[in-house]
Amino acid sequence: MKKIYLSAIFLAFVLSACNKEDEVIKPELPIPSEYNSESFTSNAATELALRSRMAAVANKAKTVRTAGVSVTRQELLDLYTAASPSVQGVITNYFNTVLTAPAGYFQIIEDASAGGTYVPGPPQGQGGFLENRVFDEYGIEPDEIIDKGMYASVLYNYATTFMTPSIQPADVDKLVALFGANPTFPNSGSANVAQPDVMMANYAARRDKNDGNGIYSKFKRSAIALRQYAEAGSLYSAERDVALQAVKKYWELASAATVINYLHGAIAKFVLSNPTNADYASGLHSYSEGVGFIWGWKTISQSHKMITDAQIDEILNLMNAPANGTPSTYTFITDPVNQVPKLITAIERLQQIYGFTDSEIEDFKKNWVVEQGR
Repeated sequence: MKKIYLSAIFLAFVLSACNKEDEVIKPELPIPSEYNSESFTSNAATELALRSRMAAVANKAKTVRTAGVSVTRQELLDLYTAASPSVQGVITNYFNTVLTAPAGYFQIIEDASAGGTYVPGPPQGQGGFLENRVFDEYGIEPDEIIDKGMYASVLYNYATTFMTPSIQPADVDKLVALFGANPTFPNSGSANVAQPDVMMANYAARRDKNDGNGIYSKFKRSAIALRQYAEAGSLYSAERDVALQAVKKYWELASAATVINYLHGAIAKFVLSNPTNADYASGLHSYSEGVGFIWGWKTISQSHKMITDAQIDEILNLMNAPANGTPSTYTFITDPVNQVPKLITAIERLQQIYGFTDSEIEDFKKNWVVEQGR
């Protein structure tokens, strides 16, 4: 009996030792405070080129802001389909139709820039020039739908192709580039900084008070962590997945906060007692940017966004710009008492969907880069 007892003790000791040898010790992985990638430009070369091609489409559309300048649908299509990957090659199928259909926004901007004048009020003709902007007959600024709609439908949609459990450090560089940032993360789109933020990163910076707690700052920290965990390998897969979800979250929050900012701006103009044409143009411009920003998220995979397509439709309906119907934007001018409260409700719905606090909603009224001179 004694020998059997001792053998049992020995066996338990051996099994325990084996189990300890099988245990994987995960060392603490320090996360740097700055984004480190010496190969950013080469890793993200395709994405940086895509950014430039998208900017070429948007900038061509915006040339209509010069009196007497018109833009044709074909001119925009030529830029839109150029090179590989072309803008058309990575946009959502849905928003591609919004832009390129026979009655889409490439055609709308051609019609509106053909030399007419936009008169604030009920639809007349095909729209035209007002102050320093061009609007369609309903009061929507088509170049802003084209530009801001592509932020999500092109850049974020393309980014989702890299948002997988097998994400590599070079893929994180691609995400940062598509967001519009760079390894210096300046938190500013100002020309005063050496490598300014562009596109969504530029707007995220505007919504960030630069106190370390804003959307831009949180995106930066999430991107740094994601790259570090992706580089460290499968041992840190759980941490990597959390960081990836955070990158998605703050990207979308930056867009939603910017929609709220532009709704605030539009409301401020539409409720004036004696608005001028300049006020109308400013209000419709802000409104159109907001429409473009949120519309671009429609049909992006639900696994990559918080807002649902049904909620996007709800917000667009409140903004009198139904995704599948005729806009009635002009009613914010002709009937502000009854129509402007819809924009206030749209802000409230976005607050509910994204969980913004009351103080954040108030802060989103400001461009903090300008406020702080960054």
